[in-house]
Amino acid sequence: MTATTTLTVLSAEAPSLVQSVDWLAVAPVVITAAVGLVVLVADLFLAERHKPLLGWISVAGLAAATATLVPLRAGDRSTFCLTGDPEACSYVADHFTLVIQFLVLAGALITALVSVTAVRDARMPAGEYWFLLLSSAAGAALLPASRDLATLIVALEVASLPAFALVGMRRGDRLSSEAALKFFLSSVTATAVSLMGVSFVYAATGSLHLTQVADRLEDVPGQLDTLAMAGVALTLVGFAFKTAAVPFHFWVPDTYVGAPLPIAGYLSVIGKAVGFTGLILVTVIAFPAYSDIWGPALAVLAALTMTLGNTAALRQSPDRPNSAVRLLAWSSVGQAGYLLVPIAAAAYSGRDQIGSTVAYALMYAAVNLGAFAVAALVARTKPLHRISDYRGLYAERPLAALSLGFFLLCLAGLPPGIIGLFAKVTVFRSAVDAGLGWLAVVMAINVVIALYYYLRWTALLFRTPEGAQTRTRAPWPVAAAVVVTVITAVVVSGYPELILRVTSGSLFAQ
Repeated sequence: MTATTTLTVLSAEAPSLVQSVDWLAVAPVVITAAVGLVVLVADLFLAERHKPLLGWISVAGLAAATATLVPLRAGDRSTFCLTGDPEACSYVADHFTLVIQFLVLAGALITALVSVTAVRDARMPAGEYWFLLLSSAAGAALLPASRDLATLIVALEVASLPAFALVGMRRGDRLSSEAALKFFLSSVTATAVSLMGVSFVYAATGSLHLTQVADRLEDVPGQLDTLAMAGVALTLVGFAFKTAAVPFHFWVPDTYVGAPLPIAGYLSVIGKAVGFTGLILVTVIAFPAYSDIWGPALAVLAALTMTLGNTAALRQSPDRPNSAVRLLAWSSVGQAGYLLVPIAAAAYSGRDQIGSTVAYALMYAAVNLGAFAVAALVARTKPLHRISDYRGLYAERPLAALSLGFFLLCLAGLPPGIIGLFAKVTVFRSAVDAGLGWLAVVMAINVVIALYYYLRWTALLFRTPEGAQTRTRAPWPVAAAVVVTVITAVVVSGYPELILRVTSGSLFAQ
């Protein structure tokens, strides 16, 4: 056989290493990242008086990225797959991916609307702000589609690194700089631990793709079992940090207080979505073989997180500066505990329980972003962010007061915020179905604790105001953000089955 013939035979037998990219599947991420680059370059050429245009370009880009989810609604696309194993893909656009990408991009869009006036009023550098926000949103949108550990960690860092800079964007503000540094150092430490865990998992399995890791962890050689268990535990640390689960929660209150208010809202929703998405992917897809380890651990974390978060929120003094932001921060820690419950339950009764976490996250995103939007509106005349500043808000801004009251009742799970009640019942049921009765009892106690501080704040909105009220015109982008979140919360409160139907059954590609 000649050399030419041999080369021909080898080339015919070897699989092609050239991959075709499904550009429609990756469009939400690509559009968001591309608009971020456009904003960064445009900032170099725009005069100062035209810089507000960058904000509207960002809003339009996020709206376009969200719209590209519509043709993907079948949830049957994947790309960047191994040529030798077409089932092992690095990017999968299944129903889980699409729901989380909608949450991320729509949440970033609301954040952008609230930020339009905040960037101008606080004199923050517009080009850098919008580029960082879009970059973080692109990373957050990539994460739910990631199906290998390397892409997962890269997406996590792309979502997180710009957030550090966004937190410290208020130049000359000591609280802002301190918050950014604390957020950065603690997050980098958690990421380093996760990377060590990923390296251990790779050493034990020889693969980074989640489906292959799951298969190979089922039959790990005895001498590598300890290494694999250590890798599983360490990998979860970085994602637990992003969810603000106890004991990885300590950065939350100071970071939210020091960050610009729109970014605090962004971190409370999109930052949390990033952590829970990663946690779901590595537990129920990559590490089901070790569910007897991460299941009980997450159940304990859920109980500790909701208890500490709600107890700390209960202790906030209404007259203390930044008490409103701190209450929302500790409330978000408590809500993280509820979100952890179905993930822990998935270890006992199957990964379909994950739909409860996704349903709760969708509800939480709408009402929490709405609460931060109202807080940004009130902060224009009362910049100390005290809970007492909201006394008599109904007399000054009746629509804002009604909106905030509705959001707080949704978070508490009380009518007319029916979606909050449905979300809590869904999470409660997941714990009961999994046989975690003790966790359901802890959750019920925490819901009662949370009722007190949510209702106390709600009642303050309608009390007789103290002193003269300052009336200012609400910026229409912030008002639009409040209206969008109110309409969303009202619609899903009237028809909660809209969310429950989307998140029921299996969200992952089979």
